[in-house]
Amino acid sequence: MTNTNPALPVDQQPPHTAPLSLDQAMRLAGQLVMVRISVTNMDENLAQFLREHHIRAVCLFRNNMTDEAQLKKLTSDLRAVMGPEALIALDQEGGAVVRPTWVPQPPSAMALGASDDADLCYQVGAAVARGIKALGFNWNFAPVLDLNNNVDNPVIAERSFGADPQRASTLALAWMDGSLSEGVACCVKHFPGHGDTNVDSHRALPTVNKSLAELQAMEFAPFQIAVSRNAPAMMTAHIVYPALDADNPATMSPTILTDLLREQWQYRGVVITDGMDMQAIAGRYGVGNAAVKALLAGADMVMAIGSREAQTETLAALTEVILSGQISYQAVQQKLQRISELTAAYPCIDTDCQTEAADRLLMAHAWQRGLTSVGDPQPPAKGSRVRLVIRADAVSDGVSESGIRADKVATMLAGLYDVETVTFSDAAQFDWHSLPQDDRFVILASTVRIRYGESARKSWQPDLHLVLWNPFHMLDIQAPALITYGFASPAIEAARAWLAGDVSAQGRIPVDIAGKRHCT
Repeated sequence: MTNTNPALPVDQQPPHTAPLSLDQAMRLAGQLVMVRISVTNMDENLAQFLREHHIRAVCLFRNNMTDEAQLKKLTSDLRAVMGPEALIALDQEGGAVVRPTWVPQPPSAMALGASDDADLCYQVGAAVARGIKALGFNWNFAPVLDLNNNVDNPVIAERSFGADPQRASTLALAWMDGSLSEGVACCVKHFPGHGDTNVDSHRALPTVNKSLAELQAMEFAPFQIAVSRNAPAMMTAHIVYPALDADNPATMSPTILTDLLREQWQYRGVVITDGMDMQAIAGRYGVGNAAVKALLAGADMVMAIGSREAQTETLAALTEVILSGQISYQAVQQKLQRISELTAAYPCIDTDCQTEAADRLLMAHAWQRGLTSVGDPQPPAKGSRVRLVIRADAVSDGVSESGIRADKVATMLAGLYDVETVTFSDAAQFDWHSLPQDDRFVILASTVRIRYGESARKSWQPDLHLVLWNPFHMLDIQAPALITYGFASPAIEAARAWLAGDVSAQGRIPVDIAGKRHCT
């Protein structure tokens, strides 16, 4: 039996001296883990797994969602199984990183950065929260506080509000405040900064070789501001920062999570790891060992979103380390108290969204405000003969959802022009010289995250470049460009309105691109 007094806060509890039983250790371990599930409805197998392991936190993805009724039923059933302190999370950042797509679609962070309007960011954050809260969520892994200070970053790009630490922080935390005002917890990410990498931590372990002074001036700044603003939760980065800890990625670094974040910065919110199934971690350390290292380093919750086998391995490793006392009972209780405070402040509730129509108008307006032109692009006259050049398929980068299909862009253009469509499957292998040389106005639509290689950059130039995902595609193609920072329906409608001459592109890309454009 434990000798705790539930009337006292954790820091006033007497030390736990009696050995924990296996069941007690399992119960504690389960509350420190967030899992991913593979189903769209609660079944007995899932319910048994959650109860047996005392899981109270689940992250849902697109594969768990079919429509509003199904999703509300699933989150309700999860709540019933996991209890009143359930945490049901998702990544609803905006732009390409969204999960339910039938709710009003928010602009990407960089689209909001291009509009440079903190009040608009607050409104969008609040609208996002209203939409997902009505679906049963109480925790959103957003906003991104990574600075976009590396145009070759393969995973951040338009997910960042910009490159300037102060302005990006102002916009991102206004978004956070909007969400919190509607009762949905935010989780800023990816501490201490994922912006200046050219490696995706889903695939390998990045290193940021900057001095401490450089990190403090750039990467750290938004997170320090978030700490001062009492951000309720923070997600770690699977990145090595040699100036701080040459041996461990931030997720498993006591120097970064405890010495810096907890002790120097005095952060009191919940610290959760990024997905421990990512190759930067699982492929190098093993999920069980890595989970133990993360909790010992100072994380409060481990995101075990791999297979059921990997989740079981994680739970077993944490149970063992708690049972052995390697993680002290007192430290576990401190972690659990922080998590309980989060769920108390932002409970899962059954509610409806009363402002959906207004929020759709808000999102359309916000997407439009972000439209950015580079190189003085001019739309072809209505009725012109146009050739659309576009990738044939819509792909995901593993974090974002799949891009827009070629036929949807062609259909949008067909309302204004006589359109001929040419598709390619691989920009690097496509023979750009094979395109006809005639009087058609040529529009290239870029609809994936991956950047163009030398073949496209050096051999061809369209009349207009519609940049519908990664804004840095405009650095690869020497042509006037319209940048939407995303491909959601309201983004495509905003592009159509610009082509029709109904709106102008007033956004300004919030990143210094001087000297970054590839030379032809």
